[in-house]
Amino acid sequence: MTPRRAVALAAGAILTLLAVLAAAAPPSGLAVHVTPERPRPGDVVLVRIHGAPPDVAGEWNGRPLPLFPVAGGVAAVVGVDLETPPGPLRWRLFRPAPAGGRVSLGAGAVTVGTRQFETQHLTLPPGQVDLDPPTLARVKVEQAEMAAALAGVTAERLWHGPFVKPVDGGRETGGFGLRRIINKQPRSPHSGYDWAAPRGTPVLAANAGRVALVADYFFAGRLVVLDHGLGLFTHYYHLDEARVAVGDAVVAGQPIGVVGASGRATGPHLHLGVYLAGARVDPLSLLGLALPED
Repeated sequence: MTPRRAVALAAGAILTLLAVLAAAAPPSGLAVHVTPERPRPGDVVLVRIHGAPPDVAGEWNGRPLPLFPVAGGVAAVVGVDLETPPGPLRWRLFRPAPAGGRVSLGAGAVTVGTRQFETQHLTLPPGQVDLDPPTLARVKVEQAEMAAALAGVTAERLWHGPFVKPVDGGRETGGFGLRRIINKQPRSPHSGYDWAAPRGTPVLAANAGRVALVADYFFAGRLVVLDHGLGLFTHYYHLDEARVAVGDAVVAGQPIGVVGASGRATGPHLHLGVYLAGARVDPLSLLGLALPED
């Protein structure tokens, strides 16, 4: 090999290496904004990223970060489960490396604060609390059916704009996170938010999505579950009537049923639940979040 040829090959190798390093280098203008900065159990969190490359990806608390494009960058909506203990939740951003693997674009953490939920102690006749074998078997089947519906995550975002209150009027009775101790035995915390309203009051889709489940369950009564994409689901319980079918596309504010008292309910009301990638979150946190424009 001639000296000139060797120099040319060396120069080519250097240029190739520089190109690889440039492609792997984190962008200098990358900025990450998390709202709220110090979330509490049950909060919905907005992650906004500016200055990221088109192939950016990420993780939130060890799970994939469901990014979607917005004006000025990308964003994700993630949840802090109502039983998350105080402490750090870590996030990281990365992109595919030219030679395989991935290149880190940055990492950080938010600190989950404390939140006090009410505790209610009740004493009831055992026959009103303990389920007989046939009812228990029914409940287990219903739980498995619900889990299967929530496992079918749509890879695209179906919702757009702010989420809206799902019942027109009504009296807020809340109850998110309420711990019930019945006959000295702890029960699952209340994972939704309630509105008392007259029977027959229209129930509205909180945002655009697709109907993932319509059913009649022992505890939840007649119900509708909407899939809004990217792991976000809203649940509407105790309906008197459902007015949609599985697979239907709905828009924000569309009537999907009417308020009732089906299932385990003491009176007509709507129970709204929000599940975000498996996290049980406060519906008011979602309704109050200022979401970015597309």
